Order: sequence, then C-alpha cells, then structure tokens
Amino acid sequence: MSNLKLQQDELELLASYEAEEWKSVKKLKEQKEQYRAYARATFRKDKRVNIRISEKDLLDLQKRAIRQGIPYQTLLSSVLHKYANGALTEK
Repeated sequence: MSNLKLQQDELELLASYEAEEWKSVKKLKEQKEQYRAYARATFRKDKRVNIRISEKDLLDLQKRAIRQGIPYQTLLSSVLHKYANGALTEK
C-alpha cells in the first residue's frame, strides 16, 4: 500500500481482507433488500411517547445534544434505540 496513514480500525480491516477472511454474500440482492427494510423500520418514527423526567435530567440531555449538534429528541430516540437493541448496557 502507498504511504497512506491508516487508522487502527482501517488497518484491522485491511489485515482481515488480506488474510482472505472475507466471504462473498450469497443472494446479494435479497440480502441488500432485507437490510434496507431493517433500516427503514429502524428509522421510521411512527409512534409518539410521552414521559416524565426530572428537569435536571432534561437539561443534561439538552446540553449533550447541543454538544453533538443534534436535537435532544433525536438524542433520546438514539439512546432508547441503542438500549433496546443491546448496544447500550448498564455498567
């Protein structure tokens, strides 16, 4: 490879590829459509939920959202989604 500076995760992907660990996906078109359907379902916002939280927690969430440059409702939705899917766990 040329003198590109790769990050650690990129180096790991490259090593995995060069070790021929990658396999072709069977029925690629069907797989793509299946994952598109998953993505559409994940990002569809078709239900409304009302909750009560402390003012301090709401202010803290709003501050975090501002730092990330996103609306606080989007941050809340993201946190709930990650928790529901096991990507966010308690310590």
